[in-house]
Amino acid sequence: MKEVKSPRKPLLYYYSIALLIILLFNLLLAPMLSQSRVVEVDYGTFMDMIEEGNIGAVQVEDTQILFTDKEETTVYQTGPMEDPTLTQRLHDAGAEFERVVEQPMSPLLSLLLTVILPILIFIGLGQYMSKKLMEQAGGGKNSMAFGVGKSNAKIYVQSTQGIRFSDVAGEDEAKESLQEIVDYLHNPGKYAEAGASMPKGILLVGPPGTGKTMLAKAVAGESGVPFFSISGSEFVEMFVGMGASKVRDLFRQAKEKAPCIVFIDEIDAIGQKRSSGSGYGGNDEREQTLNQLLTEMDGFEGNTGVIILAATNRPESLDPALTRPGRFDRRVPVELPDLQGREAILKVHAKKIKTAEDVDFHTIARMAAGASGAELANIINEAALRAVRSGRIIVNQADLEESIEVVIAGYQKKNAVLSDQEKRVVAYHEIGHALVAAMQSNSAPVQKITIIPRTSGALGYTMQVETGDKYLMTREEIENKIATYTGGRAAEEVAFGQITTGASNDIEQATKLARAMISRYGMSDQFDMVAMETVNNQYLGGDTSLACSPDTQKEIDRRVVELVKSQHEKARKILEENRAKLDELAGFLYEKETITGEEFMEILRGGEAQ
Repeated sequence: MKEVKSPRKPLLYYYSIALLIILLFNLLLAPMLSQSRVVEVDYGTFMDMIEEGNIGAVQVEDTQILFTDKEETTVYQTGPMEDPTLTQRLHDAGAEFERVVEQPMSPLLSLLLTVILPILIFIGLGQYMSKKLMEQAGGGKNSMAFGVGKSNAKIYVQSTQGIRFSDVAGEDEAKESLQEIVDYLHNPGKYAEAGASMPKGILLVGPPGTGKTMLAKAVAGESGVPFFSISGSEFVEMFVGMGASKVRDLFRQAKEKAPCIVFIDEIDAIGQKRSSGSGYGGNDEREQTLNQLLTEMDGFEGNTGVIILAATNRPESLDPALTRPGRFDRRVPVELPDLQGREAILKVHAKKIKTAEDVDFHTIARMAAGASGAELANIINEAALRAVRSGRIIVNQADLEESIEVVIAGYQKKNAVLSDQEKRVVAYHEIGHALVAAMQSNSAPVQKITIIPRTSGALGYTMQVETGDKYLMTREEIENKIATYTGGRAAEEVAFGQITTGASNDIEQATKLARAMISRYGMSDQFDMVAMETVNNQYLGGDTSLACSPDTQKEIDRRVVELVKSQHEKARKILEENRAKLDELAGFLYEKETITGEEFMEILRGGEAQ
């Protein structure tokens, strides 16, 4: 898409500046320059020049005498004196002289010229400049100067390099829903003939980085219509009423450019639910902006050709008046891509770089489970950067796999040197995770194990990769996952008889899963299918809030502890029963520092990895 720049200032603007400079020169600089050539002398010098006959033109005034020499090359000035014989002596010297009698100015005229006229000129010039500034800002008659009430929306028009639906992968359902909008903008008569009207507003919801903004631009690119883009936070101003003024200006421009698309990113910045209280929460600037937005959206008719797109990560926080039919009629989820979608996104971004022929994007997509479109683009870019650092221009499979680890755990810490004892503890810890996972059914296969420290703070990690996307998890699978999290700590206990601080993240993840089983998933015999927690901001971390009494909360805590302890005991038992394999695998990892899932399984099955 090509952004439309603001129009240049008219020629009248530059003419006005030039005229102002000329006036200043004539009124201030010219008199100063002319007076700089006048030489002041005393009256005696004036008399001597008359006696010598070196006198030219003489002008006698009440307050001064101006005269030149014989050649009239220099202008002299002196003060007047009582000299009755001056006229005769000037005549004898052959000088040209005259007397100038100043007429007294009328006090009324003096007041008009010196006070009133400059004030009127200043006011008129100010009004003219203010009017021009408002016209250039596009704010209309009621806008403030300097474009304070202007919407600041970026305007894009059709471009040969514009984003198309083919550039957006992994969101087939969202594209299908938006394709109807494109068809309407191309053939509005078809829908009018059937009596159908397009949704006035379409709300794109989903986690960050899933491509909501790109989808909106793809709709504009496919439609070939002007595209207005503005962020919700840009409506918020320090001046009361300016947000509402920007909303009016945005929709005014949209009407002029119709058919067009207006995209409001992060609409929750101005579209949050209005408070019912009084005082500061009842009628603040944000609510005035929201009220104006509601008015403008409801005022549009179906045949204006203006489509409103908006994106948010917090749909639950929007005001119900904004999301009702007639304003935002359609809600399009833009979720995290599935396995097939991730593979398609990786291939789209890989077109921008040079890749080896044997690159397996399916494996990379499996390893990047849960990644958004933005994260997948970052993975491709990190792989290209790694290839360049290695002195290559071709990205291979190892580059892509390492880039996933960079996104997940950070870069390798080249200067982090662990002691032999710490290195051995980390090796047992990571093998504990992998061994517990491998000895349980329905656990994801181990892809890679490493004890190389990372910049995220991890001293090592075990990567498990599912063979496909999983949308449901059984109680047994969740319990096995908790046991896998506790496997690292259990391995330290079995091998060394003591524990370290390395299991902090494992403890956090195991506790979250155990609490979710009891309070949200209904996997507790005591509470059955009663929800004890509610999820807030499902697209922004999924924070939860308790919805139960303090006594019930204590009971939940007790059962969470029991569940984690039971899985911890299960993990420790698995490792004790397979102590020989634990020692063998930990020793192999200690020597190699990084092993693959194939090497791990080969040793576990009884062979010896090379």
